[in-house]
Amino acid sequence: MLAAFTFNTAENLPIGLLELISASLRVPVSAVGLLVTGYGVTVAVASLPLAHFMRAVPRRHVLTGLLTVLVVSSLVAALATSYGLLLVARLLTALAQALFWAVMGPVAVGLFAPGVRGRVVGALSVAGSLALVLGVPAGTWLGRQSGWPVPVAVLAALGLVSLVTIAALLPTSRPEEEHAAYGVRPDARRFGIVLVAGTLAAAGAFAGFTYMVMFLGDVSGFPPGTVSVLLVAFGTACLAGVSITGALLDRFPDSALTTAVTTQAVGMFGLYTVGTHPVVAVVFLVLMGAAIGPVFMTTQNAMLLSAPGRTDMALAANSGCYNAGIAAGAALGGLILPLADVRAAFLAGGLLTAGACTVLLVGRLLPGQHAVRRRQREDADPAPASMG
Repeated sequence: MLAAFTFNTAENLPIGLLELISASLRVPVSAVGLLVTGYGVTVAVASLPLAHFMRAVPRRHVLTGLLTVLVVSSLVAALATSYGLLLVARLLTALAQALFWAVMGPVAVGLFAPGVRGRVVGALSVAGSLALVLGVPAGTWLGRQSGWPVPVAVLAALGLVSLVTIAALLPTSRPEEEHAAYGVRPDARRFGIVLVAGTLAAAGAFAGFTYMVMFLGDVSGFPPGTVSVLLVAFGTACLAGVSITGALLDRFPDSALTTAVTTQAVGMFGLYTVGTHPVVAVVFLVLMGAAIGPVFMTTQNAMLLSAPGRTDMALAANSGCYNAGIAAGAALGGLILPLADVRAAFLAGGLLTAGACTVLLVGRLLPGQHAVRRRQREDADPAPASMG
């Protein structure tokens, strides 16, 4: 959980330090923004190849190696005196995170019985969500008080705690022998449906969320100070959504994913249609926030259930597709803005999310491969006739 919190904070911390880094390194704010964009693209591209390359290495060794990279790259970033060195350090952290999300899930849930693995996924997701609610705001405050390298160095310290703990306590075993190495109910069709739906939902969410500050100011009419408070409310709603969904994930894994995606669609369409009314806009903003975190969490859980092969490869594919969706959604919103107002970006995001809902609903109407195989076994081995 601490490692997940640290990686997610590292990914998003430059958002709060844009102006400080820009002034310190004498580069445009847009160049500093590339530290976030380039990070996401790296995760999207590298997740699956790295997972495949490291598929035979014991997970204790992989995680300690990844956390070592996190510690070293964070220290290099904190000491960077040029934009180029800072960018290289960020990309190294991104490469470590790309593989971390692929192996972290199977390792963590494999330590528990199958009946409670959804709660484990929920706990890890809560830690990741805390990065936005606590990590980035605290890092931003610390950076304004002491300079931007200080919170980056703090991330190295947090990574070191995780590194020592995992190196000392996590059992060493071959990846294919771990309890959660393979899906509980392997189903290639379900796997593909969740992958497509998750990518569409990510693209839809970030087509609007990337321009949320502009929307709240230009459309809803909130002053800048209030917008900051509303973003905290958005993050708090995300944390609450993840916590509630995580508690129910073991009992309703399929319904949890459909509910999260549907809630996101309602929030985005609501902001598009009635976002000009401040009070109503807050309601739909909270709905959207309560859905974004659970969408990724429930797709991760679905990978652990339906992976047709190794779960680490399935999770790597899911993380890569989700980050690709984020990049595509942000780019789509950027293309829309010169042609229409910011409300149109939320309309496009709502339509993409509605497409994800459609994919999930159609998928639930079709029998999964797991169910088909079960019926085939039943047909091939009918129950013996009753002797009356």
